[in-house]
Amino acid sequence: MKLAFYIAKRYLFAKKSQNVITVISRISVVGVAIGSLALVVVLSAFNGLQNLVESLYASFDPDIRITATLGKSFSYDSFPSEKIKKIKGVKYITKTIEETALLKFEDKQTLATIKGVENEFTKMSGLDSMMVEGNLVLKDADNEFCVLGYGIANALQMKFNGFSKPIWIYVPKRSKSVSFNPDQAFHKRNILTAGIFSVNPDFDNKYILVPFEFAAQLLQLENKATAVEIGSEKNVDLESLKNEIQSIVGANYTVQTRYQINELIYKTNKTEKWVTFLILTFILIIAAFNIISSLTMLIIDKTKDIWILKCLGASKNLIRLIFFTEGIFINLLGALTGIVIGTVICLLQQHVGLLRLEGSIVEYYPVHIVPIDFLYIFITVFSIGLFASWYPVRVLTKKYHIIGKN
Repeated sequence: MKLAFYIAKRYLFAKKSQNVITVISRISVVGVAIGSLALVVVLSAFNGLQNLVESLYASFDPDIRITATLGKSFSYDSFPSEKIKKIKGVKYITKTIEETALLKFEDKQTLATIKGVENEFTKMSGLDSMMVEGNLVLKDADNEFCVLGYGIANALQMKFNGFSKPIWIYVPKRSKSVSFNPDQAFHKRNILTAGIFSVNPDFDNKYILVPFEFAAQLLQLENKATAVEIGSEKNVDLESLKNEIQSIVGANYTVQTRYQINELIYKTNKTEKWVTFLILTFILIIAAFNIISSLTMLIIDKTKDIWILKCLGASKNLIRLIFFTEGIFINLLGALTGIVIGTVICLLQQHVGLLRLEGSIVEYYPVHIVPIDFLYIFITVFSIGLFASWYPVRVLTKKYHIIGKN
């Protein structure tokens, strides 16, 4: 084993050898290194994007949301909120009301989802860090205020200096009779604007936040709620917390974690990450043909050396091991070089910022290094290299009897 290791190392790192085979071997190392580097950088970039998406959704969506299994609203008086507050891991609990409404500002109008929230919501969410204009204030001693998404503000053509003018909110009356007179068919109230937030288009184009009491009166849903939202302590297992809450509220309520609320978003991100991983793996497989070609040429070129080793008593397996080890060297050197350089690039992006994102909510392109990804990358690259090393040694020597029969 030591002899095979020594000879393989001499073949790869021979200082005086500058023939075509040596050049191709070094190109093979570079090819594997570039493929490994690309896998590290791309997977870390997807991890960064996933973390960014999670943080954006976490700034608006609760850790756990409880809704009625049947119907849109439910009586909050009969809801077991006190029992839920006593559960270990629950930090905040707040009721909310949501309904589609028509917004009117001066001569502009648009549809939006009005969401009535309590003060606990502002403490629980990270929305205060997402304000682009004004402040996250829903009440003061004298007035009630709304906070709306950036997309809605654009649709209403609101400017910061327009905050002194109220927004009119129209919702259909909860009545069995139908009226074609707008004054009789709709409830309406006006409210001043305190600020504009920007999270992502899903929220920016949809939501206007108002005080809970304002929404309850407008929608005629006093003592009712459409959802109960819960904020958890850090590092709490949301799935376990969800199951515990579900056992308390029973089958009349549906309990969902933040990941289940936005299940499609999170699944899409993960799918994109691993599809990209497979595409880059395919490119690595193509790069592995360089290893096959360099080993093939090396075996043919070293026929004289093989004959000398045979005369000195080297076994067929030892000679095969020499060339197999040469292929493993190429693969390992390329993989480790690529992983190290890729890690350095990601760390520089994390701490220094090499790539900027102009006009985005973050200044630099997000990356996040996940150690388990390195294991996946190494196993993938090593497996490809293992086959690329085994194939020419096994097949070529067997087909052309280069090593001999003994």
